[in-house]
Amino acid sequence: MTLTRLPSWRALAGEAEALAGVHLRELFGRDPDRVAAMHLCACELLVDFSKQRLSRLALDLLRALAGERALPARIAELFAGELVNSTERRPALHMALRAATGDVYRREGRDLVPEVLAERQKLRGFCAAIQGGSWRGAGGEAISDVINIGIGGSDLGPRMAVQALAAQAQPGIAVHFVSNVDGADLASLLARLDPARTLIVVVSKTFTTQETMANAASALAWLAAAHPRASRADLLARHCVAVTAKPDAAARFGLPPANCFAFWDWVGGRYSLWSSVGVGVALAVGMDGFEQMLAGARAMDQHFRAAPLTENLPITLALVDLWNGNFLGAETHAIVPYSRSLALLPAYLQQLEMESNGKSVDRAGHPVACRTAAIVWGSAGTDAQHSYFQLLHQGGRLVPIDFIACARADFPLDTHHAMLLANCFAQSEALMRGRNEAEARAELEAATSPADIARLLPHKVFAGNQPSTTLLLPALTPRTLGALIALYEHKVFVAATIWGINPFDQFGVELGKQLADALLPALGAAAIEAVEMSPSTRLLIGYCRDHAKA
Repeated sequence: MTLTRLPSWRALAGEAEALAGVHLRELFGRDPDRVAAMHLCACELLVDFSKQRLSRLALDLLRALAGERALPARIAELFAGELVNSTERRPALHMALRAATGDVYRREGRDLVPEVLAERQKLRGFCAAIQGGSWRGAGGEAISDVINIGIGGSDLGPRMAVQALAAQAQPGIAVHFVSNVDGADLASLLARLDPARTLIVVVSKTFTTQETMANAASALAWLAAAHPRASRADLLARHCVAVTAKPDAAARFGLPPANCFAFWDWVGGRYSLWSSVGVGVALAVGMDGFEQMLAGARAMDQHFRAAPLTENLPITLALVDLWNGNFLGAETHAIVPYSRSLALLPAYLQQLEMESNGKSVDRAGHPVACRTAAIVWGSAGTDAQHSYFQLLHQGGRLVPIDFIACARADFPLDTHHAMLLANCFAQSEALMRGRNEAEARAELEAATSPADIARLLPHKVFAGNQPSTTLLLPALTPRTLGALIALYEHKVFVAATIWGINPFDQFGVELGKQLADALLPALGAAAIEAVEMSPSTRLLIGYCRDHAKA
């Protein structure tokens, strides 16, 4: 049956209509046990969704919808290694990357865990050599700086995690990230580093990604200029490693097998942080810290797999998002971590959610009957409050928010953390509560003349009723970070299951890549007329060719 014709979907539409004029203040007033019924704890995380514009009936109906969409069976298929990536005929077994000894994840009958653990042990040995100083550059000096060159899933996850865990960083090794093909990204970094003490990590699933390979070639040219007597083979052996699912391509590039780390075609790029793609994290916080991050994600895997619908964090977050998007009409979803260390989390989740679930056809290729992924955006509080929160409070748009905070500071500094938490909780409270006309008038009457009251009153009223979820971590550690990321990964899968879409392909990004390859000659010496393009693009390229030289 079509999704929108299911009994639970129709009942949800009716409940949304019934709640249309009900303020969150009233929902709290109606139900003294609302918070107890609308918060969950697992894997050290607390998730409070009581400030969502959601009734208990709506929550029950959402869970019924999950059952009608066979969610438990789909979760079982995911963990069993079934071909849940239907278009590419692959499983999606990123959970195997954080497996522990004794776990079993099979693909076509073969247990993948021994291979994963062997690769992890190889990564441990490499990190020990770099951090211990036994890995030497072509001039005999120890490595002090590592440049991770990748893009998309080969950059966003490791970059985010290294920044998030800066408080746990080990001394001696600085890990840097380059993703953009804009020369400013790489050149500005190389200007600050010593090539004799720098290691390049090229991260590319196919080892053909245009931006990554261009940056890698330029970085190696920089190394070669600083080591004129070293052969390319020696430079690669001492100053470059690869993380790829195509070891043959890395070998053709000139890298020896000992310098190549694997991940596999059953891992999507945006789910690959847990593999050797996370080498930058392991170098920054140590292999023990990296494995703690894996353990936190594994704990969330176990929770997701076993917890009932009523207690399951990823399922609940997905159902709340679906309610906001499909029944309340929200088009965007803000992620606001009240942690400067998590400032890159919104960008990471943009890819995870929008690349996974930004689809308009279902697994069978038929148009989806409803809106799928929201537009994900956000930034770190408290900066966010002084940027776009005015619109959230009084702009008249429905913008659900995930607030994320830690009970303990990763960088303790006197009263700073209490101030940070106070702002986080105050914003969620203010967005929920708002300020009505009577409250605004009472505040103005205490300090304002009658004439000014009439003038200012409309500007002091806040509608409130803005939905939010607050996620709390005891502290930002490798383990809690791993659990947090895995929570959002599984949330994406739940939403995709209910919408009936495949979250593990991304064909939409391919056309732009193909056209870029076709247009590149026109930005060089090729005749512009020889390359097929629209008149608009021809105008733009012509302008750039005319102004290429100052």
